[in-house]
Amino acid sequence: MGGFNLQQLMSQAKQQFEVLQKKMEETVVEGSSGGGSVVVKMNGRKQVLSIKIDPEAVKSGDVEMLQDLVTAAINGASRNVDEAMKSSMGGMLAGMGIPGL
Repeated sequence: MGGFNLQQLMSQAKQQFEVLQKKMEETVVEGSSGGGSVVVKMNGRKQVLSIKIDPEAVKSGDVEMLQDLVTAAINGASRNVDEAMKSSMGGMLAGMGIPGL
């Protein structure tokens, strides 16, 4: 009968988790809005690393628009983190040989 070794599976899961943690720390994505007027860099843990705002976006004095641009750029970066992590995790889970994943 084909053996299912839970201890080995748990060991693999722990190793994969450690790899994922490291990848999250190393992953840096960007999100932008307003045609690049606002650019946000975020790591895989969804910590904002930097925000760059084009001085032209400030000149209009439209604070509400600038707030919307910053919000949109942060949300875009967050989606990009999700996509990057989903891609990484899919590859890791497939490598574990768990049926159905």
